[in-house]
Amino acid sequence: MDDRAAGAAALKQLRKRRGLSLAAFARALITTAEGLHQPPLPAASSVQRSVARWEATKPTMPDERHQLLLAHLYARTPGGDLALGAGSDFAQYLEALGLLGESERRIAELRTTLLRAATDTGGSMLALLAPGVHVSLAAALHNPARTDEQTLAGLASVVADVDAEVGSLPMVRLQLLLAPAVEAARRLLSGPVPEPLMARLREVAVAGMTLAGRLAFETRDDTASRALYAEASQEAGKLAEPWRLASVHMSHALTNLYARRGLDEARRLVDEAVRAARTGQSTLVRARAHALQAELAARAGHKRQAQAALGLAWYDMEADHAGDPAPTSFSPGHLRGFEGVCELFVGDPSEAHDRFARSASTLSAPRERVQQTIVKTDQALARIGLDEPEAAADLLHDCVDAASATGGRVPALRLRRARQELRPWRREDWVADLDDHLMDALGA
Repeated sequence: MDDRAAGAAALKQLRKRRGLSLAAFARALITTAEGLHQPPLPAASSVQRSVARWEATKPTMPDERHQLLLAHLYARTPGGDLALGAGSDFAQYLEALGLLGESERRIAELRTTLLRAATDTGGSMLALLAPGVHVSLAAALHNPARTDEQTLAGLASVVADVDAEVGSLPMVRLQLLLAPAVEAARRLLSGPVPEPLMARLREVAVAGMTLAGRLAFETRDDTASRALYAEASQEAGKLAEPWRLASVHMSHALTNLYARRGLDEARRLVDEAVRAARTGQSTLVRARAHALQAELAARAGHKRQAQAALGLAWYDMEADHAGDPAPTSFSPGHLRGFEGVCELFVGDPSEAHDRFARSASTLSAPRERVQQTIVKTDQALARIGLDEPEAAADLLHDCVDAASATGGRVPALRLRRARQELRPWRREDWVADLDDHLMDALGA
């Protein structure tokens, strides 16, 4: 059976598992459209023929409107509960679309749309738990000794799912989804969890607390952010995987840097990250630590130190990453962005511009949208350094839209700095247009 036939069979199986005939399923789609206040679908007989074509031996792909209706239909269990996590009908529906040939980007859009709808209606992390995990998690929270691998896998999937939506959903919505998972991990850590599961529980807690620390910073709660990073560091220090502690320190260092608390604290955390990463199993985490070390050296005006750290970062980046425990933590595209920052502070703005452009072109995944916005804002700074202020303003308009969509604090801070560099041209109409855009989108 080829992939398309397998996708059609999966759609048919999902429908039959709900006990729906073709006619009943068509009526369910019509009801879903009405509930979403969409234009009415054709007659049930017409919708039924469409469903049959999606499930045929040589199937057709549901169009975008029907894809969205199917997503909303399968996002709810027969009992009406929201279920979007691994193993849910919704997750299996998205897998079926992939087999039918739908693009990863479109599938990600559908998933983000349903998560947005979940947070619109007050949905929580329960929507991201796999079927059956609700009961085991409740039992574990009542008595941590009953914690099992399924419970921890469920919590880990919530953290991973929220992390995957950074750049697609506003930060404050992601906080709503993540906070219960972090609190659950915290409560389990304080209880008598079976010893063989403690390391896995700490891994989940560290990942969740680190992400929560970043989200708290992005939503301007610096006190909560520092407390979460402190918790994450404490738990990571108990694991025999130093790369996890390095990752916590790097995330914390960036929040210190962007919060304008000076370079000293950020440099201390990055130096600790480098020491931890040197004894860790992830060369990609080590590459990122050296790249951050290079940026801080450049910001301090130390060109030679920045170049040396970049050399170490590229050495690790070009190593064999087979089996790396953090395979998506860093990439050549990210590293070129750091190269650009170093050139911006202690090098050639033309070189900085070209490196930023190359970096931005590779950071195309939804998860990389925040980083791409930061890189493109820095690219605009390079254009100002090249005496191309109007071109810089044109680039910043795109960055404003992206920063507004994600609600991130860091892109907004970078945008304000770039706008400050445009002060010599403040009387120009194109600067006034940018100011209007900033005010409308970010209120600043």
